[in-house]
Amino acid sequence: MKKNYIYNIGALCLLILFLFISSKVFNSYEIRILNLSAIYIILGLSMNLINGFTGLFSLGHAGFMAIGAYTCAILTMSPDMKEMNFFLKPIVPMLANIQMSFLPAIIISGIISALFGFLIGAPVLRLKDDYLAIATLGFAEIIRVVFTNMQSITNGALGLKGIPAYTNIWWSWGFAIITILFMIFLIKGSYGKAFKAIREDEIAAENMGINLFKHKMLSFGIGAFFAGIGGALLGNLLGTIDPNMFRFLLTFNILLIVVLGGMGSITGTCISAVLVTVLMEALRFLDETINLGFVQIEGIQGLRMVVFSAILMIVIIFYQNGFMGNKEFTWDMFKKKKAAYNVKDVK
Repeated sequence: MKKNYIYNIGALCLLILFLFISSKVFNSYEIRILNLSAIYIILGLSMNLINGFTGLFSLGHAGFMAIGAYTCAILTMSPDMKEMNFFLKPIVPMLANIQMSFLPAIIISGIISALFGFLIGAPVLRLKDDYLAIATLGFAEIIRVVFTNMQSITNGALGLKGIPAYTNIWWSWGFAIITILFMIFLIKGSYGKAFKAIREDEIAAENMGINLFKHKMLSFGIGAFFAGIGGALLGNLLGTIDPNMFRFLLTFNILLIVVLGGMGSITGTCISAVLVTVLMEALRFLDETINLGFVQIEGIQGLRMVVFSAILMIVIIFYQNGFMGNKEFTWDMFKKKKAAYNVKDVK
């Protein structure tokens, strides 16, 4: 057990060293992919907590991300920049002169998203399966439409531009590591066991004395909190946001990461978040003209997504429960393999 802690600390130090070297060596495009990978880890874990560990089928993530992104953007933008953005209709006086540093803004964004999570969760978490999915999907669409029409707070369909680019690899991976550690301790604790019990059999869990509504609300609120954090990091990475960014396709991408990695696996979500982000960028050349020297192939818009979807279908056929299923990475895996090799050598 003590050795495992040493291995974990060593792996964390290696990751920090890799990020430090990357910040010096990688170009801005590669750094952005690293940032997006970390943000998708946060978003994937927040959805996996609700869908994978608690067994709730929620599709409202884009809505929570929108709340986090807009909150953080408004709190970090300078008054002059707000005045330039809100030229059709002035921003409400209460928000016009507010400007704070990134850390408190991002935490407030997560808290406000969590509050909306509790507010929405109270009525809809009494629903199950497809009905819950439809209700949460409706919530995300309502948020998008409301943001489109709140001209004096969100600048409507024009969105916000000139958002300070505070998100870097230290912020994004710092929050990703915090999210991973939080999820590990949460799932290993009594609340995590209660979430899993609800996922397996609600009636049996209730008979064991688990308060279903309280635990579902807690899972939904924590998931919404981290979705808001992810949205805030994304907004301050891109520098511009508008309501159309937060459509169902965004939720679908996160759901894809969760399913591909394994419903109920923290390790699987981290692996698939990095793989999907890198693969989506690596396949961009398919949308452009390809010159092979002896022949030139005209680019086809959307071919990247076709190839990406085909790869996903192949992966899902061979790994029906995702890369990791509901298992987690442990250092004991290497010990077992080593022991197996030793037995083989003896034979």
